[in-house]
Amino acid sequence: MRDFRDAKAMAKTLREALHAKSVTFTNSESQELVARILGYRDWNVLAARIQATQSSATSAQASTPFPAGADIPIVPMRDMVLFPHMISRIFVARDKTRQAVEHALVGDRRVVVVAQKRSVDDRPITLDALHPVGVVANVVDRQTQADGALKVTVCGLQRTGIVRLTDGEFLAAEVTPIEEQGGQSKEAAALSNAVLDAYQTYADVDFSALPPGSKARFGLPSIGDPSLLADTVVPLLSTSIEQKQQLLETSDVVTRLKRLIELMSAGRPKAVA
Repeated sequence: MRDFRDAKAMAKTLREALHAKSVTFTNSESQELVARILGYRDWNVLAARIQATQSSATSAQASTPFPAGADIPIVPMRDMVLFPHMISRIFVARDKTRQAVEHALVGDRRVVVVAQKRSVDDRPITLDALHPVGVVANVVDRQTQADGALKVTVCGLQRTGIVRLTDGEFLAAEVTPIEEQGGQSKEAAALSNAVLDAYQTYADVDFSALPPGSKARFGLPSIGDPSLLADTVVPLLSTSIEQKQQLLETSDVVTRLKRLIELMSAGRPKAVA
């Protein structure tokens, strides 16, 4: 069965099939349509996901998702919490963070993306300035903007705890992976259904009107992976940085799912596009 990694071939097949029926689509139009069918906002996001998967496959360690005890460059964020499997474009202007990204690109392309506690802090270089849990991420791409800032695409890999910081040419951290609990329990599976139901109400989406399997068009994974489902829903919610950080720090999947349901039940704003 084809998945998102076959998107280019799918777009070509779609364009040729439509052409046979005298319907003309450009390459860009067919790619955008395939992206939406697969549950992504646009082709750029899907292309980043494909590239992230390819990069992760070539740089992955055989035994661990990152070198044990190694110092990994840090990318501190003022106003965003990155989650595992989440792909995001971020803008980097601070010199130390630029150096961290450049260092990662000549190495294994890995950085630690972590939210800083105070957005006004221009030099978050101590443990007290950063939240204790972040995400090891793969740097998929970077582009230099006209103003000199970097636009960097990152793909979250795994929750990680920050053990120690090293402040040099760039900020780096010794990290430890955070293992999850309860993700394969019957309670987690039952709560996954409840999360999808709550999200349907929260985002005002009528899943019942969609063909079987079409929930994927909203970027939601199967309930077969409760942890992935939770981490996919959280970024879609209009909640505070503090609430998202709390969910990132919640390693127990059952607790995370319950907290998600509470947040969505408390209010029904539109999900963030």
